[in-house]
Amino acid sequence: MTTAHPVAAELPPHGYTITKPVPGSDVPADYTFVLTRDEIYVPIAVRKPRGNGPFPCITMGRGNGRGGLPLVEQKVALYSTLQDKMIARGFVVVYVNYRNEIPYHYETRSFAQNMADDISGEGRTLKSEPSVDSDDLQSIIKYVRTLPYVKPDKVGAIGVSHGGETILKAAAEMDFACGVAIEGASHEFLTVNTGPTAPRIGSEIQYNDIEVVRKNANKARAMERIRRINTPILHIGRDPDHLQGIFKLAHEWMVEAGKDSQWASFDHPAHGYPFIERGADGSYNPNPAQQAAYDLFMHYFEQRLK
Repeated sequence: MTTAHPVAAELPPHGYTITKPVPGSDVPADYTFVLTRDEIYVPIAVRKPRGNGPFPCITMGRGNGRGGLPLVEQKVALYSTLQDKMIARGFVVVYVNYRNEIPYHYETRSFAQNMADDISGEGRTLKSEPSVDSDDLQSIIKYVRTLPYVKPDKVGAIGVSHGGETILKAAAEMDFACGVAIEGASHEFLTVNTGPTAPRIGSEIQYNDIEVVRKNANKARAMERIRRINTPILHIGRDPDHLQGIFKLAHEWMVEAGKDSQWASFDHPAHGYPFIERGADGSYNPNPAQQAAYDLFMHYFEQRLK
């Protein structure tokens, strides 16, 4: 006779916090280790307006998950003036990090689900698939929603490059208030060919032309993911970027699927330009394209989170 084992429940969202000052700012950061769905911890930094709230919240992240808590501290220092301006407008701001995932595992995996522990009988939280960084973002959003000063239905996300793609991946698995994908390098999400036959100049893949991307993407697989998205998304591109066609195609296919998707693009020489960095002297001097992008995404958040 086979004994039936129950599927282990996930632990409730929680985090462990260390509060530290932020250089050049009077708003401290709660550096927090957040439990993920497979019971490891990822580091984030939470900064909030004065008062008890509840406030709307914006998570922000950039690039691949790596570097641990030291990277989070570096990014908070780098973007402290930008974050201070967002906080002054009444938003909790959360800088996120996540695991440095297995390359291209997302493209072949199924949705990770809990499994029965038939081996140890200890009720461990076993998974059908290895977790990826977008699973961590989901865990972070779930944790942020438990904070007493955050409005749980008013949590949005903004991310640059792979951080933008991570928002799309998370939105295909859970709903949140809105997202902003800045130069979202969504080659995995759209299943775009990045192998040896992809167009290149030297080592750099050339996907500025949306028609070239379209020919090299798996639309059927991409649309299956896109159809699961209910979260409104603003896509912000960069005119000369070598992956501009990927950024734009994600928007185009979202529109084709009937999703709430908006597109804007600016001419700027630097990747990730809307994340305005603090000057070495503490100054905040965005150029016109940076200012326009900031005004755009903050207006977007204020429309949907306030």
